[in-house]
Amino acid sequence: MQFTIKLEESNEGGYTAQCLELPAAISEGDTIEDTLKNIKEAIQLVLEVTQEQALVYSKVYKVEVASA
Repeated sequence: MQFTIKLEESNEGGYTAQCLELPAAISEGDTIEDTLKNIKEAIQLVLEVTQEQALVYSKVYKVEVASA
């Protein structure tokens, strides 16, 4: 899977990253490389939690949405 990452320089130094498809996935790092590594871990954690939460619900559906 591929995700879109917004990467910004922090005022305090280093970088902040946010996954645009999963807004709960946010991370930071001292270098771009560290930040990208950290955001990958954040995305994995968000996906794990989301999957665990889906098991709690009685009915879960998947839908496909086409983008323009």
